[in-house]
Amino acid sequence: MKKKSNNLIAVLFALQAALLFGLNAPLSKLLLDKLSPMLLASLLYLGAGIGMGLLYLGKKNINNEAPLDKGEKKWAILMILLDILAPFLLLYGLKLTSSANASLLFNFEMVATTIISLVIFKEAIGKRMWLAIFFITISSVLLTIDFQYINTTRFSFGSLLVIFACITWGFENNFTRNMSHKDPFQIVILKGFGSGIGAMIVYVLFEGFTLPILLYPILLALLLGFVSYGLSIFFYIKAQRHLGAARTSAFYAVAPFLGVLFSLFLFNETLSLSFYIALPLMLFGAYLAVFEKHNHLHTHELLTHNHLHSHNGLHHIHSVNNQTHSHTHTHKKTSHSHEHKPDIHHRHIHKV
Repeated sequence: MKKKSNNLIAVLFALQAALLFGLNAPLSKLLLDKLSPMLLASLLYLGAGIGMGLLYLGKKNINNEAPLDKGEKKWAILMILLDILAPFLLLYGLKLTSSANASLLFNFEMVATTIISLVIFKEAIGKRMWLAIFFITISSVLLTIDFQYINTTRFSFGSLLVIFACITWGFENNFTRNMSHKDPFQIVILKGFGSGIGAMIVYVLFEGFTLPILLYPILLALLLGFVSYGLSIFFYIKAQRHLGAARTSAFYAVAPFLGVLFSLFLFNETLSLSFYIALPLMLFGAYLAVFEKHNHLHTHELLTHNHLHSHNGLHHIHSVNNQTHSHTHTHKKTSHSHEHKPDIHHRHIHKV
C-alpha cells in the first residue's frame, strides 16, 4: 500500500509539473515581443532561482531533505550547461513556429528522455513504452513539416529548433534524475541561478547589456520563470525519485496539450494540417506511456546512500523509526518481485 501511495503521489507531482510548464510556450511567445530569446531564457531561470530561494528560506527549519554533496557535482555542472542551451533553442524556435506547434512538440522531450535513459542509464523500457515512443516520434516528425499545398511541403526550421531543445532537455532530465533523491529546493535553486547567470553572460557577450525601457516584461518573465520553471521543476524532481526519468516524462507529456489549449485561447492560432494529423498520434502515445507497467523478480545490490525516507516500506527496514527523515543508510543485498518503477532503489540492469 505504501508503494502504491508513493507512486500515486509521484504521478500527481508529475501532473502538477506538467500543468505549470504548460504555461511556458504560450506566455513566453507573448514576452518575446518585448525581450530577446537569450535575455528571456536568463530571466526565466533567475525567476526560478529567486522564487524557490525565498520559499526555501521560509521552509528551511522544517526541511528534512538530504542536502546536495560532492557526489552530485558533475551532474549539477552538466545540468546547468544544458539548461543554458535548451531555452535558447526553444525560444528561437518559438519565434519561427506557432505556439501550438511548439507546445505539442514538447512531447518529443519524453522520447528523447526515454531513449537516453535506456541507452546510457539502462532504465528498463517495456512494449507499451516502445509503442509510445514510436507514435510520439512519428507525430513529432509530422509537426516539422509545413504542408503548403497538396504537392508541396517544406521543413519548419522553428519546429526543428524545438525538437533540438527537447533532446537537450532529454539529457538534462537524466542528469537531474541522478540527483533526484536529494533536496529538490537546492537543485532548483542551483539550476535557476546557475543557468540564469550563465544565460545572462551569453546574452551580454552576443547582444550587449541592454534592458527594455519598460520594467513589466522583466517582472512578468521572472514570475513566469518561478511558476513554469521553479515550481514545475520542483514537482518534476519529486516525481522522478519514485518514477524514474522515462516514466516521469511520460506523465509530463500532459504539458504539451495544456500548452496547446493555452495557445488557442491566447492567440486564436490557425492550426496546420500536420497538427491535426499529429494530435491523435500524440494522444495515443501519451496514453500508452502512462499505463505502462513493470513487474519481475529483481535483485537489489548492496547500496549506501542518503535521501528522504521512512522505515515502513519494502526497502527501508533498518530502524523502527517511521518518521520521514534523511540520513546515510545501507541497503543489504536482497531479491524479491513486485510492481516497480526505476526509482532510486530500482535502477538495476535488465536482461534482454
